[in-house]
Amino acid sequence: MSLAPPATKVEPLNAEQAASLDRDGYLLLRGAVPAAWRDALRAAFDAGVGAGDQWAAPRGAGWRHALVDLDPTVQRTCRLPPLLAAGAQMLAGPFFLAQVEGREPLKGGGHQPLHRDGAGMKAVAALVFLDAYGPDNGATRVIPRHLDRGAPDQGVPEETLSLITAGEAGDILVFDADLPHGATCNRSGARRRSLLLNFMAEGSRATMEACRALRNVRMDTSEVFVPGQTV
Repeated sequence: MSLAPPATKVEPLNAEQAASLDRDGYLLLRGAVPAAWRDALRAAFDAGVGAGDQWAAPRGAGWRHALVDLDPTVQRTCRLPPLLAAGAQMLAGPFFLAQVEGREPLKGGGHQPLHRDGAGMKAVAALVFLDAYGPDNGATRVIPRHLDRGAPDQGVPEETLSLITAGEAGDILVFDADLPHGATCNRSGARRRSLLLNFMAEGSRATMEACRALRNVRMDTSEVFVPGQTV
């Protein structure tokens, strides 16, 4: 007899954050990562950077990538209560941590067209910033949900609606994976390390498990997060 995966109850967001997330499709959690953890996260990122052949699938040019999913501080960061609460708010049902890896745009690199990651799946993406970030070093831009025209590949008209995020190490940007978003070019060459993670609805588990080797997922993903009741 197989044992059911462990379940972890997730407390809800406060009312103001929940309303902002529902309206905009993203939430910027300022200073969410404890200051005492940040050096360890940066060290885990730098230790996880390796040659391109460590990845099962090719990674994009203009980026530095890091394998970090077995690091205990990275795992704790992925389970910070405000981050889990934001995931629960968007997914509205049981979900799991599907993936986490490190990414950093190199000088002159990093620019992405506005795009959607969700492809119709219920998914949440989050960027944990390990360095200060802004328009000069490849910060992420998003189109808030209420401004989304539904076609981010139409070019300049959509770009005029995007907002470039800016802040400090320890911030977390969490957003609906179907929200139009994309990194900007790292013009200055200043470091902009981040952890990119995804939460998926429990119904997507089999699909994600089938491609975990291709995604270089080494961590245990069996934990199930269950949204608590809003008070």
